[in-house]
Amino acid sequence: MDIKIQKTATPKEKPADETKLGFGHIFTDHMFVMNYDTGEGWHDARIVPYGEITLSPAAMCLHYGQEIFEGLKAYRTADGSIQLFRPQENFKRMNVSAERMVIPPIDEEFVLKALIELLQVEKDWVPHTDGASLYIRPFIFATDPYVGVRPADHYLFMIILSPSGAYYSTGLNPVKIYVEEKYVRAVRGGTGFAKTAANYAISLKGQDEAHRQEYEQVLWLDGVEQKYIEEVGSMNIFFVIDGEVITPQLTGSVLPGITRKSALELCSKWGMKVSERRITIEEIASAYDAGKLDEVFGTGTAAVISPVGHLKWGDKVMEINGNKIGAVSQRLYDTMTGIQYGKLPDDMGWIVKL
Repeated sequence: MDIKIQKTATPKEKPADETKLGFGHIFTDHMFVMNYDTGEGWHDARIVPYGEITLSPAAMCLHYGQEIFEGLKAYRTADGSIQLFRPQENFKRMNVSAERMVIPPIDEEFVLKALIELLQVEKDWVPHTDGASLYIRPFIFATDPYVGVRPADHYLFMIILSPSGAYYSTGLNPVKIYVEEKYVRAVRGGTGFAKTAANYAISLKGQDEAHRQEYEQVLWLDGVEQKYIEEVGSMNIFFVIDGEVITPQLTGSVLPGITRKSALELCSKWGMKVSERRITIEEIASAYDAGKLDEVFGTGTAAVISPVGHLKWGDKVMEINGNKIGAVSQRLYDTMTGIQYGKLPDDMGWIVKL
């Protein structure tokens, strides 16, 4: 399939101060769009000026939530070149989400090609400031004008781009996390492993409660017994207990994070003891009381590594590592960001260069 390119006649002025980019509210001049129609498949791939889209008020995505998305970044290196971090994994995971949400699969190789083509058009939007990046949001949603519950016959696949500032503009500071015990995010057999919009809407109630208690993130427990740790709303979670790196196993209700996978691969490469298993909040509290809870950190595209300084479970508040980043967290952050920005050699084969 060829990709048609229509460039804007009115390019936007690019942000002058890259220290004030924020996240997710500035968008580039162009976007990628592709249609799906039953009987024809994916077609009409095009790069067009960024702008509004028209949907019927009866569009099925608005009523029944048939939508999936991904998130990744483009990084500018010191020599001015642009590169991606494991983008094949994002499109591979997108097809896993598509299968769960009964959305037609994409050609992973083609959409990566389309993304690279879009980035070539928008390369001047990739920030130059260290720590800043161009956030990439691919997504698919149902467009049929039909108020009825069934898989759609028509979809749009789109990629939009947003220059984003450094996640840690004031340093790699630990976050405070609140353990949610009333509400649940996902259950095995549900959609927890898929990157679909509903999962994030479901998490908002717990996030709101956490903010009320002056905590920044929510740690979700399993949806059946509400004792096994699953993930934080926007990232996977890791614990270092007595030198062992532990993260909840993928049971179908946890998102298989790409940064999570990368952290596990690096820790294994470094010879650390690594475990993917079910772990209860009680075990974490016991390890803390015994002085064996060395570190807690999250992993995700936005933050890469997010050290946890405080963990609140009921009335128990655990201060982790003196509210300072730990050695494992720091090493993972330095290594992954070093590879992403081209400061360290990519001996893992993760980088795709434009």
